[in-house]
Amino acid sequence: HPVRGMIGPDEFITLAEQAGLIGQLTHLVLRKVICQVRQWISMGVDVAVSVNVSALDLSEEGFTERVMELLREHGVQPSRLTLEMTESTVIRDVNLAREVMRRLRDSGVHFSIDDFGTGYSSLAQLRSLPLHELKIDKSFVLNLTESQEDVLIVRSTIELAHNMGLVVCAEGVESKAAVELLRNLNCDIGQGYCISRPVPAGAFADWL
Repeated sequence: HPVRGMIGPDEFITLAEQAGLIGQLTHLVLRKVICQVRQWISMGVDVAVSVNVSALDLSEEGFTERVMELLREHGVQPSRLTLEMTESTVIRDVNLAREVMRRLRDSGVHFSIDDFGTGYSSLAQLRSLPLHELKIDKSFVLNLTESQEDVLIVRSTIELAHNMGLVVCAEGVESKAAVELLRNLNCDIGQGYCISRPVPAGAFADWL
């Protein structure tokens, strides 16, 4: 912003929801992301991507159809797209979320629970949802090498998620020591500054 500088999603997402603009924002991001995936594929870069969605997106009429139309328009397989939601997103209306998720899952789109451990749900409550992945919140990962309590929480979450057939991603991985510890705990995926900071699409292709 020309006056306020960098404004994080934790600030502008809530404002977009309150202003009734979140649907337009999500559609814009999905279109840009899916178009970028098509470009990467044409370059020989074989990746899948994740996009955060809001509770309001799931309850918006025609959301499923718009997602599938974007994938068809750009010739991207649905399995290359994962939609991420926080626990609180799902909890607001579990039945509606489950219906929308199942329709998209049946078409091949994957779903992930973001920031797991910060909401009020449990793995037992989430097991009825058609999930593919669970992302452990960074608050349990940042001090993993110094905190046995966090190690216990992360290990238990990984084991329970694996028993449910879920892929597990640890957020907030910021050291090689954390990478090794997570590998020993059988975590599937790591996300954090130790692996890469956010970069433009072109720089990502070079990095990969």
